[in-house]
Amino acid sequence: MSRRGWVLFLAMSVLWGVPYLLIKVAVEETSPVVVVFTRCVVGAALLLPWTLARGQVRPALRHWRALLLFTVLEMTGPWMLLSYAEDTLSSSLTGLLVASVPFVAALAARLVGDEERLTPVRLAGMGLGVAGIVALLGFDVEGVALLPVLAVVLVVVGYGTAPLVASRALGEVPGVAVSAIALVVTAVVYAPFALPRIGQVTAAPVRAQASLAALGVVCTALALVLFFALIREVGPQRALVITFVNPAVAVLAGVLLLDEPFTLGLAVGLPLVLLGCVLATRRNAPAAVDTAVP
Repeated sequence: MSRRGWVLFLAMSVLWGVPYLLIKVAVEETSPVVVVFTRCVVGAALLLPWTLARGQVRPALRHWRALLLFTVLEMTGPWMLLSYAEDTLSSSLTGLLVASVPFVAALAARLVGDEERLTPVRLAGMGLGVAGIVALLGFDVEGVALLPVLAVVLVVVGYGTAPLVASRALGEVPGVAVSAIALVVTAVVYAPFALPRIGQVTAAPVRAQASLAALGVVCTALALVLFFALIREVGPQRALVITFVNPAVAVLAGVLLLDEPFTLGLAVGLPLVLLGCVLATRRNAPAAVDTAVP
């Protein structure tokens, strides 16, 4: 990847690794649906005025079908399904299932005729990334229920295909506009479930309110803008390799900020994840050109 690509990649790895910590703090005082709704409202409040001021809403809505599809695949569907699944699934199993997103993205790209090849080196990198996540999080399958697993599988399909929709059908639409509209739609969908419980936010302690604010400002508004920049810089397949790094960032944040133990799994898993990312994002060698003179 280019230097700019690596900067965006590392920024996104942190910005979407930290939410695990912030959500853990927020859900101690508020319900998951309130967390998601508040996150969307704060993010939309920041991005929508910018989009309106630049006159980008009306041109973006000309692509309303692709916008709606992206919103359902990236936000509205996954966030609700994950809230349901994580009531019963362990975080380790959920993290491991979500780590399959790059494989789904590669398969989706192949099905729609994407010209970028998934080389053996990049496949090996993805495999190392998964192995690193297993070492980091473990693999807890005791008492697994089928429906929550299927819910996470649908999340993986959404996360794996949404960036492809963005790169192929929304390439002309600014990422800020796409993010703002998607957040508004998702907030509207969640509103009937969240508004009756919105008093939880005002009654929550400052620590939880600060976590909700950080989720909306940093991990939603800023992160979505950078995510679109990352997709356009390196392509949807490489962009989604962040799903390997996010759990590692979450575990490190727990060690550094919550005094969680530094385990052997972290010592082994983190280097595997980093090596896997380097290989999985490696630039493909140019195709050989036949220069023989007939």
